[in-house]
Amino acid sequence: MTATTVEERWRQFFRWGPHGLLALATVLGAAAADRIMDRTETAAAAVLLVAALALQLGWDARQRRVEAAGTAPDEAGAGPAGPEAAAVGGTAGGGGAGLDEEGEGLVPGAPGTASLCYFALRTVLAFALTWLNPFFAVYACIGYFDAVHLLPRRLAPAGLLVTAVTMAGSQSGGLPPATLVHWFVFAGLFILNACLAVVFSHLGAKEAEKAAERAATITALARTNARLEQALDENAALQAQLLLQAREAGVADERRRLAAEIHDTLAQGLAGIIAQLQVVTATPDPELARVHVQRAADLARHSLGEARRSVQNLSPIALEHDTLPEALRKTVSDWSERTGISARFTVTGTEELLHDEVAATLLRIAQEALANAERHSGASRAGVTLSYMGDEITLDVRDDGRGFDPGAVPARAGGGGFGLDGMRARAERLTGAVTLETGPGEGTAVSARVPLVHHG
Repeated sequence: MTATTVEERWRQFFRWGPHGLLALATVLGAAAADRIMDRTETAAAAVLLVAALALQLGWDARQRRVEAAGTAPDEAGAGPAGPEAAAVGGTAGGGGAGLDEEGEGLVPGAPGTASLCYFALRTVLAFALTWLNPFFAVYACIGYFDAVHLLPRRLAPAGLLVTAVTMAGSQSGGLPPATLVHWFVFAGLFILNACLAVVFSHLGAKEAEKAAERAATITALARTNARLEQALDENAALQAQLLLQAREAGVADERRRLAAEIHDTLAQGLAGIIAQLQVVTATPDPELARVHVQRAADLARHSLGEARRSVQNLSPIALEHDTLPEALRKTVSDWSERTGISARFTVTGTEELLHDEVAATLLRIAQEALANAERHSGASRAGVTLSYMGDEITLDVRDDGRGFDPGAVPARAGGGGFGLDGMRARAERLTGAVTLETGPGEGTAVSARVPLVHHG
């Protein structure tokens, strides 16, 4: 069941209120007619009563036509009452009820020519009925409620004052006042009614202004929300584009790394094999030829191993069934066994399950750092430490090799291989960083730090 709003209740009151008040005034007036009115006055009151009822029925019919059409038919541009129509304010009974939440008038088609004529005729009839029988002031008091809705802004105060005259006349004992005392009483009651109408009109005006401000605020918030939704949609599209660019950058980085791997291992190995075989074909000494053939075979086996390692590094195969610490432990053990360099792996902190991309990045950085140590450091010992440090994870790879001067290392031509720059690029894609500590004769330490992102 839909709840009835305050605005809807006011619309119902403005529609049926005059009928109810007219009926109540008729009952009260009829009960006192024998004591107040003579036959002529009773007949006149009956005629006026029929006219008032006809006026109400005609107004109701027009209201239904206006609601069906959705606009006021009698005046161009005089649609539903806006904030200007309600700025005069409420009344003694209806302050602040000028506009609903959508800014539509509570009386369809008002203010306009038709509503002005209706209010004027009803006020005249109510005044005449009250002149004949003070109890008909019950019907006249409806003017306090709907004057600001039926009349243009400049005429609403006049409508309230005329209603105050009718009400004061009824309260003072009937119109016209019979004696001087009654005139003084009438004047006092008129001043009281007029002051009440002005005060409540002022309060209603303030309430209407607040309602208009609230409506403007709601409209502004709606526009802001629409712009925010548009910005969120744009951000989502931008994020998708950035993810695509990051993926493409990762693919390009892998291609550069693989090209460097091939250049540094397979190409050099094949060149060495060719050189050894050329010596074999050029020398007549069988013993020397046998030595070079053996060297060529060793180079071929080494290049095959490098090729297999490069293929494995294309994806974190070691992480398919193992966690990062287990994969690093096996990697360090295999590397130590293959190279003959003593190596130790250590884990510190509380081990946690990591996001796949974080684990893959740290594993590849460790593999590259160990490969560099094998090729360039001449180390006898190495150590790999994985540290869980609250909101970040750190990988340290150290060796006791010859070290080098970082500033003296020439950049690779054409973008070069993976190396330190590649390790840094991997870490930076995860908003991490890679640092290097080394010097001639001081060994080398590579440290990678990335945020600790859990498995999604």
